Amino acid sequence: MSETATNQSSSSRKTRVGLVVSDKMDKTIVVEYVARVPHPRFNKIVKQTKKFYVHDEKGEAKVGDKVRIVESRPTSKLKRWALDSILTH
Repeated sequence: MSETATNQSSSSRKTRVGLVVSDKMDKTIVVEYVARVPHPRFNKIVKQTKKFYVHDEKGEAKVGDKVRIVESRPTSKLKRWALDSILTH
């Protein structure tokens, strides 16, 4: 029973795929995520962009890379995400 509870908690982390727009900081990248959601009133599909500050321990990701990020515990004032993998260079 405890194994299923731990598996569910690890899989309940949010993941996003986005584009790296900045890598100027040390161990931090800025990832832009574009979500396509219906407008609440008119139901037309609109794009919403959001920038996430992501912890990149090894400094692997560069500007223009497509990356997968995963939700993590707060690392600093703004960082709540961690780099999971680099999908394309």
